[in-house]
Amino acid sequence: MYLTSLLRQSAALLTAGLLLSATVQAAPRSLEGAYGNVEVNGTPQRIVALGDNALDAALSLDAKPLATLASRGGNDVPEYLKAKAGKIALVGSVREPNLEAILALQPDLILASSELSSDLYAKLSLMAPTIVPKGGTFQDWRDTYATYALALDKADQAKQRIAEIDQRVDALRQRLPQGQKVSVVRWNPQGPFIMSSHLFVGQLLQSLGLEANELAAEQKRKPHSDILSLENLSKVDADWIFLATLNPDGRKALNEARKQPAFTRLNAVKNDRVISVDGQIWSSSSGYLAAEQILDDVEKALVH
Repeated sequence: MYLTSLLRQSAALLTAGLLLSATVQAAPRSLEGAYGNVEVNGTPQRIVALGDNALDAALSLDAKPLATLASRGGNDVPEYLKAKAGKIALVGSVREPNLEAILALQPDLILASSELSSDLYAKLSLMAPTIVPKGGTFQDWRDTYATYALALDKADQAKQRIAEIDQRVDALRQRLPQGQKVSVVRWNPQGPFIMSSHLFVGQLLQSLGLEANELAAEQKRKPHSDILSLENLSKVDADWIFLATLNPDGRKALNEARKQPAFTRLNAVKNDRVISVDGQIWSSSSGYLAAEQILDDVEKALVH
């Protein structure tokens, strides 16, 4: 009740123009979000990025959010974003944003994940315009990125960034062996699962001319398969396996699994084509900076 009262008071102050917001003039714009249209005025200065994808977008467009969430499976900003993020406040985790901490920052824009619940959206949107991109986790990453960019008043810069990735993909595709099948597998303490090929990373890999593993391609409704037993590990096999972990517990479980016959029987293992990658990027993130790192990893592994 106390938080709800604070939110209502904040919304009233914003409406009355009594809560000062450090914005500069820019054309008002209306964005179509997952929960309806959102009106944004000016160029936001007090930005809160709730999630890795939102933070990636903001940082790649030279915006400096005040705060973000601890990444999935971790307790800090993803390693690949730390340098650009600099000193940034944490306002909860992916599972549980701290609404009071967000309110205390007096944001003028909140960039949220496409997975944000309607209940949280209703509360956050009382604080500031809250952007929840349409389309969910399987949406083309360019669309999500462009939505964040429009909210930030960085639409032209975003077009340039997307063009840079497209150009790099075109150039790298010419140098890659074609007809290669790939899997992206994340190893948790409970065991492995294969990531859907329809997610951000899968979209990038397929644009490079790399083919998806059959089980990955079947995951059209969920971001990944169920946990696989070692007996079913052959279902993740491919010409190349990109193997990700999120934390030390996952790495420990993977090291134990590497000793098992089911693991050593994989063709990718026999051919020394198992590539360890950053799980925060390869299984949890999306955006320009993540794309740059993924393309770096692919180039290093497959181009000889």
